[in-house]
Amino acid sequence: MDTEIKLKGDKIIEQIPSIKDKALRINLNENIYGTFAEIGAGQETVRHFFRSGGSSGTIAKAMSAYDKDFSDAVYGIEEDGRYVTESRLKKMLSHEVNLIEKRLSREKHPNKMFFSYANTVATIDFAKQFKGHGWVGISYQIEPDEDYNEIIIHIRFKETDVRLQQETLGILGVNLIYGAYYKYNDPKRLLRYLYDHLDKDQLEIDTINFSGPRFADVDNRLMSLQLVKNGMTDAVMFNPEGKNILPAAILYKKNILAFRGSFRPVTKVNMDMYEKSLKMFLNENKVNAENTLVVFEITLSNLRSDGEIDERDFMDRAELLCSLGQTVMISNFQEYYKVVEYFANYTKARMGLAMGVNNLVDIFDEKYYRHLSGGILEAFGKLFYRDMKVFLYPMIGEDGEIITSENLKVHPRMKELYKFFKFNGKVVDINDYDPAILEVFSREVLNMINQGKLGWETMLPTGIAEIIKEHRLFGYDPNKVLKESN
Repeated sequence: MDTEIKLKGDKIIEQIPSIKDKALRINLNENIYGTFAEIGAGQETVRHFFRSGGSSGTIAKAMSAYDKDFSDAVYGIEEDGRYVTESRLKKMLSHEVNLIEKRLSREKHPNKMFFSYANTVATIDFAKQFKGHGWVGISYQIEPDEDYNEIIIHIRFKETDVRLQQETLGILGVNLIYGAYYKYNDPKRLLRYLYDHLDKDQLEIDTINFSGPRFADVDNRLMSLQLVKNGMTDAVMFNPEGKNILPAAILYKKNILAFRGSFRPVTKVNMDMYEKSLKMFLNENKVNAENTLVVFEITLSNLRSDGEIDERDFMDRAELLCSLGQTVMISNFQEYYKVVEYFANYTKARMGLAMGVNNLVDIFDEKYYRHLSGGILEAFGKLFYRDMKVFLYPMIGEDGEIITSENLKVHPRMKELYKFFKFNGKVVDINDYDPAILEVFSREVLNMINQGKLGWETMLPTGIAEIIKEHRLFGYDPNKVLKESN
């Protein structure tokens, strides 16, 4: 009898089924049945199901509406004339689901769990300037009489060869379909399993949205956080409604004003900085309100301020910023120049960074740039080379003096460099700030909330204290407050 030998010190290794095994398991399930519609990179996903055997019980139809006119005839015309969009993918999914429901009788197929898998993709262009991207999604049932669930992702290719990109897309597609059926009860793991047999150097996933009855409890902002946390992408964004949005789509050709902070919680200082710097930014040449996007950015390192990422704490911050109508970005960028570089991928318009004096002093600290071959000069080239300005919010010094761009102190070696940027108008002061709130600090407010102290409400923007109390954010406990006040 052949028994497996286990040695002392062996680690348990999670067995990842091969792509063929994943496709075969789905093929051999007599109830999983659906269509594949793939545009732009060949029929890369369905190929795996054809090859693994037993596909006749799984594949109702496989199609590629490659010709644009034909694609429009099948799925309708896109208003913006583009084909690699979320809107096109959703049309593909709903069209194919409707067809299968219409063409197959439920009486004849009472146990079938229908699905529609689709992708619309642009692979690398001939000049190899644009590496390509795509939308991939599945609409599917877990029970025959249940509403459809949907998982939609946006990908960016990192490989520079069409054939490799096609292979990658095919593997991703199988992982998505397999995960949708066999890992739907744990969306965080499902997300990680999308990279089975793939490497982060091959593919970036920068947007994901779950919907439907099986994902009713999933908060897509938390899924966004997982993408950055798992190193699948460097930055994700969500809108005031809490829906994950594609950074490329929302940042495209926009003037961008960005704020970085802990927003734990968001205070009157944060909002004063936002309102005053936005007013100044909109007065800049070539900047108009219609084409300007304000981004509140929280870095991953900031979320890790106490070691491990506290998801509840993250959701508390997200809820407050969304309630104020803000677009939020979670990023893996510790240095400011990386944020500016990231935005520059999508826009050549004007950029502004609003920050406090202490943040600007940090930027002029050489220790942050030792990993760059060009050191601080390389970082500053990337930071200020673009049409970019820093809007500086003052702070109170140790002796009660107001510190602005005129009297802040940077390292003596950096003095002349700082003067250069100041002289060239790259650093401008926010002058009409509210002096009454300069002594408000997020961490102090947080401590007061945690300890049940009174009076923190007045340090926050209108309505924010009520949300914190109502939803018990940041550890707010009304029982603590009562004891304190007694």
